[in-house]
Amino acid sequence: MNTLIVITGPTGVGKTNISLQLAEKFGCPVISADSRQFYRELKIGTAAPSEEELQRVKHYFIGTHSIFDEYNAGQYEEDVIGLLDELFKKHDVVLLVGGSMMYVDAVCNGLDNIPTVDIETRRFWQKEYAAKGLEFIQNELRRLDEKHYHEVDLKNPKRILHALEICTMTGNSYSDLRTGERKKRNFDILKIGLNLPRPELYERINRRVDLMMEAGLLKEASQFYPYKHLNTLNTVGYKEIYAFMDGEWDIETAISMIKQNSRRYAKRQLTWFNRDTEINWFRPDDEKNIPDFINSQLH
Repeated sequence: MNTLIVITGPTGVGKTNISLQLAEKFGCPVISADSRQFYRELKIGTAAPSEEELQRVKHYFIGTHSIFDEYNAGQYEEDVIGLLDELFKKHDVVLLVGGSMMYVDAVCNGLDNIPTVDIETRRFWQKEYAAKGLEFIQNELRRLDEKHYHEVDLKNPKRILHALEICTMTGNSYSDLRTGERKKRNFDILKIGLNLPRPELYERINRRVDLMMEAGLLKEASQFYPYKHLNTLNTVGYKEIYAFMDGEWDIETAISMIKQNSRRYAKRQLTWFNRDTEINWFRPDDEKNIPDFINSQLH
């Protein structure tokens, strides 16, 4: 049976390094499940694999889209499942590597058939949010879908807006459209989670932000300042730079906020992953036991 090996874990933990070693060991390609690394314009702030790393191992979904493209987890599920059908003709094993929770779930479990939002509906709710603020859209979600209101991260406007878009477009609540039924896959799935003690993980995250700044994150983000309203740029590492450029913070504060928001994101990722009892946890530097464990599980 073909096997999809999922390498996941919080941001900054070291997924790229171990995935390259595993891909070389098993002679297989890597499919990225990092939703920010899809965008070719965002290399430094997303810690995308380097040209040298991309030459070492064949990667898919790195720099495949533009920040101006509309792309979501539902489309990703469809694209990856189609790609796996082809890759499994040549490889017994394929790696799926990344920490974007929704995108990993899309491939492993499948998403509900939520319709694609039309541009008019999206623009309507974006204007409402811009004019009336977060509390307004929170209250609108409570009115239209109280069940989802109590489940969603109420500090995440992107998630709230998406639910409102679906409610408006379909006339149904977002909750009613989410069945949560797991789709059957024609391949086995083996999940490897990477983690470190919290102080060690946070130290790595802080150091990585410093390295991004040294590599030119400020310049990279500045190039796209006119497009800062795009959803793809409303993300850690870019939104803080834009706050600096807008005069809200000095650069030291912006860097400190990138670190803080990256640590918070890691915490949210771990909360999500810890619900999944199928994940087998290792340290990212456990370079002997990870491949040994994988070999023991392959049929």
